[in-house]
Parts: sequence; structure tokens; C-alpha cells
Amino acid sequence: MKEKDVIKALAALAQINRLQIFRALVVVGKDGLTPAVLADRLDMPANTLSFHLKELLNSDLITQERSGRHLIYRAHYSQMNAVLDFLTENCCEGQTCLGETAISCQY
Repeated sequence: MKEKDVIKALAALAQINRLQIFRALVVVGKDGLTPAVLADRLDMPANTLSFHLKELLNSDLITQERSGRHLIYRAHYSQMNAVLDFLTENCCEGQTCLGETAISCQY
């Protein structure tokens, strides 16, 4: 993963509405949600939701699929994992950060 892609993803999540949308999609899993359900669950106006969905799509953190007359949004797990892998690539100087080692890895 390139640094510019990581920065784009982190910038997208650095806004409360987008973070809430992304987390809601992560929680629901592979089934995803329609914009109407997302708006209802998050108590967010449709036009606000639409703006933030576009930003999350642009960062590649979510995907969009048409199902009949509906759009389904899902978290893009492989992209999310790539960002996390990039951020932790050199954790603990290349040693496995598990158990007690992870606790001491605070940098």
C-alpha cells in the first residue's frame, strides 16, 4: 500500500460522520446497508449521508453495489486491513507483537 492511499483513508476517517458510517458498515458485515437504513440508524439527513458516502468511496474504505433499485454499501475489509498492516508493519522492530510484547510496544 502506498503512503498516499493510507493518508487518504485516514483523512476520510478523521471526520465524525464518516467514522460513524464506516463503523456501522464494519459492524453489519458482508450484508451491508442501504443509504436509507444507514440514515435511520445514524439519525443522519440523507444529503449529509450521501456526501460522506462519496468521500468514503473515494478513499476506497467502502464499496457500493446495486441490488435492484437499491444501493448497498459495505466496508471494504481488504482495504481496511491494508491500512492497518501499513500502520503496524514495523511494530516492535519487526518482532511479533503478541501477549506481553504487545503491551510493551507503545510507540
